[in-house]
Amino acid sequence: MCGIAGFIGAGTAADLRAMCDAIIHRGPDGDGYFADQHLPVFLGSRRLAVVDIKGGAMPMWDERGDICVIQNGEIYNHRDLRRDLEAQGHRFQSDHSDTEVLVQGYKAWGEGLFAKLNGMFAVAIYDRHRKTLVLARDRFGEKPLFYGESNGCFAFGSELRALLAHPAFKTASPSKTGLMKFFAHGYFPGAHSPYERIAKLPAGHVMRIDAATGARDTRAYWTFEITPNDPPGRDQDLAEELDALLAHAVALRLEADVPVGIFLSGGVDSSAVLSYAADTRPAAELKTFAIGFREQSFDESIYAERVAKHVGSTHFSEICQLESARDQVPALLDTIGEPLGDSSILPTALLSSFARKHVTVALSGDGGDELFAGYDPFKVLGRAAFYDAVVPRPVHAAVKALAARLPVSERNMSFDFMLNRGLKGLKHRDALWNPLWLAPLQPDEIADLFETPISAEELYSEAIAAWDACPSRDRVDRVLDFYTRFYLTDGILTKTDRASMAVSLEVRAPFLDNTVVDFVRRLPPRLKLNGGETKWILKQAVKKRLPADILARPKKGFGIPLARWLRSWEPPRETVPYANTAVLRRRWDIHRARASDERLALWCWMALSHSARGAA
Repeated sequence: MCGIAGFIGAGTAADLRAMCDAIIHRGPDGDGYFADQHLPVFLGSRRLAVVDIKGGAMPMWDERGDICVIQNGEIYNHRDLRRDLEAQGHRFQSDHSDTEVLVQGYKAWGEGLFAKLNGMFAVAIYDRHRKTLVLARDRFGEKPLFYGESNGCFAFGSELRALLAHPAFKTASPSKTGLMKFFAHGYFPGAHSPYERIAKLPAGHVMRIDAATGARDTRAYWTFEITPNDPPGRDQDLAEELDALLAHAVALRLEADVPVGIFLSGGVDSSAVLSYAADTRPAAELKTFAIGFREQSFDESIYAERVAKHVGSTHFSEICQLESARDQVPALLDTIGEPLGDSSILPTALLSSFARKHVTVALSGDGGDELFAGYDPFKVLGRAAFYDAVVPRPVHAAVKALAARLPVSERNMSFDFMLNRGLKGLKHRDALWNPLWLAPLQPDEIADLFETPISAEELYSEAIAAWDACPSRDRVDRVLDFYTRFYLTDGILTKTDRASMAVSLEVRAPFLDNTVVDFVRRLPPRLKLNGGETKWILKQAVKKRLPADILARPKKGFGIPLARWLRSWEPPRETVPYANTAVLRRRWDIHRARASDERLALWCWMALSHSARGAA
């Protein structure tokens, strides 16, 4: 696990070091640099040593000095790939470095390498003989990779702050389109970023750059696609197959030369990960981590303790005072380097910091909700469709107005908050229901804020295109497709990466294993959402492993009392570029007066303000 950075064109070795210094938190254990002064090409790495501590230093070269690799991530099937490559005649210098597998794998398979990888990664490969640079990102974008072109320089890096440390990007202009989409989603979807001329390499994509001419070519090597079929045989047989796949996925992610732990919330996903880990290692050797809060509606620690006791792990729990934790918000937002509209990054950061005192790697349950239909919208899809079909459109506004008059609650996942979220999308076609469920601001509100006419179709173009392209016509499958392609990749995984890597902690997600995903995406929707029960087949797979009350407990979000906190905070001093910030100040006043719940939009404003400070 590392942070990587580099550039082609204008710049110096000192600029490369500044880029890597900006992401030192991603790799505090060492650094490495390479410069081909003739083109020029500069590559740098900050290393968090996890696998093959002695032999995994980067940049890493092949034996002839032609192929150079830097990477951020872990390749879980590196041992299998190494055996295949050795059978082809490739010789390795390291004992078990997954990075050297990338070196030899690229020599053997070229860009075909990336489809063979089971892992999380952002990779840069320089072919000195062909004068090409290849960038690639893992299937779900667990590891970030930004790139940009400005003032005669093409640069890339693990975080925005790496690019902004290069002189060519120090005066990068904010992207109006990116900012509008941020207020529409609460994250930057697809390739978008907060800045002009800086973009994200999309998940599952590879980019080839001609270092001599600057010509670029980008393509997808893998795309998440739900292609359900109803295989013959008993449902229980499928549950047993899933059980075996998850056991293998967790076992792969336990490999490390440093201490490994497990995030444990007491929900189905993280509890399942712990149970499978106990198949590979003695339970008492497994370290599990949870944080709790004294406020009951935000606390899950009692469930985590119950599961830890059931499995027999060595459990670490920390109870936080939420009112004390809120004092950490400004510093957190200053350091994550990228605006993110999900306030649960605070408890995620607290958990990461707590775990890092004991381990360098942690396993999480990320991906379980998206793959197995675990979110609340899945439960109400049928009722939403019925409401949309039966209730006349002119009546929708009246129902929405009545819901808005409900007393504003400060509880986590409160009824009024969820109801108002759900009703906002129903005046639009079903392709927009889910992005509007999550939206900090509605399209007309964004147009008002930026004083620019813009339609829902423009704001949610990526989500609409994915919805329309989904091979399955089933609404559950299409919603799963949206949550997995966008909310998981650009929201959840971004949050986990930034919160954990800020404290040099590597987090691994077994549910995103290639074999698990390929199995689940072919399952019919009835095995994910069955009679209103979410995650049906996952619960069937683990029902002999976990207590029945853990499987039956309702989902609780990893939240904070943001609505209450905002009423006591002062609005940010910074304005939002291109926007009439007075509109946001009015929303802050409305929120303080409890006239409506504006927590999502106001947090986005805060996140933007602090990221601007952090980049300065």
